[in-house]
Order: sequence, then C-alpha cells, then structure tokens
Amino acid sequence: MNSFRNRLTPAQERRLCALDSWHRALDNIALRRESPDAYHEELLRQSDEMDRQRMVSWEEWRDLRIAADQAFLRAVAGQDYHSGPIDEQTSEVRD
Repeated sequence: MNSFRNRLTPAQERRLCALDSWHRALDNIALRRESPDAYHEELLRQSDEMDRQRMVSWEEWRDLRIAADQAFLRAVAGQDYHSGPIDEQTSEVRD
C-alpha cells in the first residue's frame, strides 16, 4: 500500500509521533502502578509540550489533560488492581 506514503508533512509527522508518545505514556501500566504521581506528571508534561510547540489545538490540549486527570484518578483508585470498573464520579469500584 503506497497510498499513504510520503503524504504527511514533517510537522504532521512530528504531531503524530508526539501523540503516539502521549498515548504510549497513557498505557504505561508499570509507571502507573509504581508512581501514579510521576505517571500523571509525564502525561501533563507531554500535553503541555505539544501545546507549547503548537502541535495541538487548545481543545485537543484540554482533552489530553482531562484524559490525564481521569487516568490519574483511576490509578490512585487502584483500577489496575481491581477487576470491576471504576465509577468516574466517586472513584469507587463498581461490582
């Protein structure tokens, strides 16, 4: 499939790489379990850096930060250690 080959500008490639890195950090279970604070800080740092370099719009930056905050709340609630889903409002495990 060569239909997508060389179709991105360097700026688009950097943006995609930055978003990929952010999502890999979001999925980093080891860091999330070991240090939820460091996990949260890394997500915020990366989203702020993308905003600083104008890789994302204000709305995208806001959505990344909201997702980081929600992931942090799930991490401190122990979602990785519980089998049930976490209630977003109360941060408690639902049965």
